[in-house]
Amino acid sequence: MTERLYYHDSNLHEFEAEVLDVMSAPNSGSRPAVILDRTAFYPTSGGQVFDTGWIIADQQKLRVAEVVEQEDGAILHYLESAPAMEKGGRVHGLIDVERRRDHMQQHSGQHVLSAAFVRLFNMATVSFHMGADYCSIDLDTKSLSSDQVQAAEALANDVVMENRPVAIRFVTPEEARNLGLRKLPPMEKDQLRLIDIHDFDLTACGGTHVSGTGQIGCILLRKTEKVKQGWRVEFVCGKRAVATARRDYATLTEAASLFSSHLEDVPQQIKKAQEETRASRKSREQLLEELADLHAARLLAETPESTGRKVVIRTYPDRDLTFIKLLAQRLTRQSTPVVALLGATSNPPALVFAESPGLPFDMGALMREALAQLGGRGGGSKEMAQGGPGKVEGLDEFLTALARRSDLG
Repeated sequence: MTERLYYHDSNLHEFEAEVLDVMSAPNSGSRPAVILDRTAFYPTSGGQVFDTGWIIADQQKLRVAEVVEQEDGAILHYLESAPAMEKGGRVHGLIDVERRRDHMQQHSGQHVLSAAFVRLFNMATVSFHMGADYCSIDLDTKSLSSDQVQAAEALANDVVMENRPVAIRFVTPEEARNLGLRKLPPMEKDQLRLIDIHDFDLTACGGTHVSGTGQIGCILLRKTEKVKQGWRVEFVCGKRAVATARRDYATLTEAASLFSSHLEDVPQQIKKAQEETRASRKSREQLLEELADLHAARLLAETPESTGRKVVIRTYPDRDLTFIKLLAQRLTRQSTPVVALLGATSNPPALVFAESPGLPFDMGALMREALAQLGGRGGGSKEMAQGGPGKVEGLDEFLTALARRSDLG
């Protein structure tokens, strides 16, 4: 078993150790790994992701790309390149300080935020996730309002501003039962490691943490969403919160510039733009319907009737699926029965086959026959089908021949 130096000092960034084993990491291709008798590298566990850094052996400085705990308690340090070291050798470990400090801020911030939700609303945290860009907690609650989110955020940041001491304690499972922990873990160990935020939160945890809440920096809640086990709250802390706020401000500033407005007017400008877009879409749809009516009337006037029906075959180089589908609907709703074979050769190309109710043909089957020759995918019902052909050269002649072969009229 590897001795975990980070258990006692989260600010330990350098250490000396002895090599216990050198191996290829299981199920990880050719990546090598080393096991040390002691380490300050934190392995992925409890929602917190692993540390990275370097292991120095003689003149070789090896990048630690991932750290994973094995079932037997040994910790594997995955390396980016093969190490020139042997069992029993001495190495010097260096932790990536920026990454470690970020993880300390996020994890300690999570403890404060989870405790705030419990104190204010009795909402327990059932899981914690630390990602590269944001963190999240899942709360055991059926509802979560914006007022509750803001209240928890405010209390959490009050605790940050008070710079309360954060201490590490080790107790037995029996002692833990009487200490009022926010959440009791499974009692599988002889000792439990507790993170004690003075007069605010006491939780069993193996992660790396700040020594005072002021080092968290600030806690910014970003998003909430309903999930299977309750409500998910996304947040960022410390330098991540500053970077996120800066990115948000830059985005809002650019949006305000595009609208030629102040930052606080951006939401209203977006609403106005949405209303204008909806009005424009409605106007376009009305114009398209009028155009389809005119085209349908002209095509019906130009097309002679044969065997009690009219067969309309047209392709359009400058129209899309929406228009030819609308045109097919207009054509087949006339008093005279109509079969329409329509195509659009614009990008992407489209086909629509339609017939008036009561006619004996099967447009879905006809579409499949056409696409078997042209390539592409599509389908539909007996009265209307649509598809995207893979080939459009000579499409008008192809549709004319298809109508003749199918005895459409």
